Amino acid sequence: MADDDNISVPAYYLGKLEQKVAGLSTLIDISEIISSTMDLDALMDLVMDKAKLEMEAEACSILFYNKQTNKLEFEVALCGDDSTSQVLRKTITLEMGQGIAGWVAENLKPIIIDDVSADDRFFKGVDAKTGFTTKNLIAIPLVGRTGLIGVAEIINYGKKDYNLEILQLLCRQFAVAIENAMLYRESIQKERLKQELEIAAILQRSFLPESPTLKRGAVTLSALNISAAKVGGDLYDFIEPSEGLAGVLIGDVSGKGVSAALYMAKIVSDFRYAARNETSPSSVFNALNPQLSKSPRGMFLTAVYVIVDRNSGETEISSAGHPPLLWITGGEVKVLAISSGPPLGIVPVEYSSTPVRLSPGDRLLMFTDGLFDARDKDGGRIGFDNIVEFVRGHTTMPDLIGGLASFVSEFEQGAERADDITIVEVKFED
Repeated sequence: MADDDNISVPAYYLGKLEQKVAGLSTLIDISEIISSTMDLDALMDLVMDKAKLEMEAEACSILFYNKQTNKLEFEVALCGDDSTSQVLRKTITLEMGQGIAGWVAENLKPIIIDDVSADDRFFKGVDAKTGFTTKNLIAIPLVGRTGLIGVAEIINYGKKDYNLEILQLLCRQFAVAIENAMLYRESIQKERLKQELEIAAILQRSFLPESPTLKRGAVTLSALNISAAKVGGDLYDFIEPSEGLAGVLIGDVSGKGVSAALYMAKIVSDFRYAARNETSPSSVFNALNPQLSKSPRGMFLTAVYVIVDRNSGETEISSAGHPPLLWITGGEVKVLAISSGPPLGIVPVEYSSTPVRLSPGDRLLMFTDGLFDARDKDGGRIGFDNIVEFVRGHTTMPDLIGGLASFVSEFEQGAERADDITIVEVKFED
């Protein structure tokens, strides 16, 4: 055959070949877009904008599958009118099986509708709410390694010589990219949360006494604070309201996490201001209660405040919805269920004080409910009575706080701790 001989190619075959080349070119372009960013929002906007342009479409959208609600939610909607996109994202969700997108999500099959008005599956509610008119659409499931991610839609497309196989391949690539971007976003959020928790933990520790022990004359105040998580809502504070007096506060803030830690910091600050030069614990609570009532709804504090005369052992105690104290005196353990008001920050009320006289060798133990609410691996609760029995068997233990903490830890048997634990001891010595 001569070199200049021509080979004729059928126009149909040539057209198909050109279509595939164009499709592969688009595939390469989309691949470059996918690899250009790990930002989920930017990724979806870029890919859908490219699809909208290539398919000469009026709109493109992505509906994400919410596993918790079993519904499809509009995540991205590229329309000519931004207000339409906002309506879709904020107000419209679809049940599985509802509308074209719901059918595609349920059956995991792509679908092409040339005339939506002739298809009973089409959900007219979206157009009715947005004012947009849907004429035709292509809907393709987005399926990743973990299953259904959502549905991509190309709406009112003008291009007719598209290749569905190429579109499906693009969507498979897109689904994997979305999964990777989601994982990346999640890792960034976790790292940010970790940093925020570390900052909150440092802030929280800065509001606790520098040393867990304060000795003044015959009085020794000791404390142990163990957070169930990085930060917690338990607190304690030592204070000398006036010459010859030693005061100790223990409290438990409602809630957990960063919000509880920040609230705890505010409480300690307010307490120190209210307690300066004030020798009555009830007066301090009466001043603190209105301040805490201004806190966000649902935030409150259970607390006990004790003031001891370090020379005479004369003691005053005020309680705001906190667990009873244990009084070790004369080798016995008494449960001090003193008169208590409600937790601070809930309702206006007048708090009262209960007088107690400590003798040499006496000890007062206070703790938050995390101590007796501790649970083992089977969910069994240690209970208040077991705490009392342990103390009764160890009234002369030098480090009673440490002994209690070890007793609870052994009971938990490595189970995850659900609540913070704080223990405070007042010793009155010879």
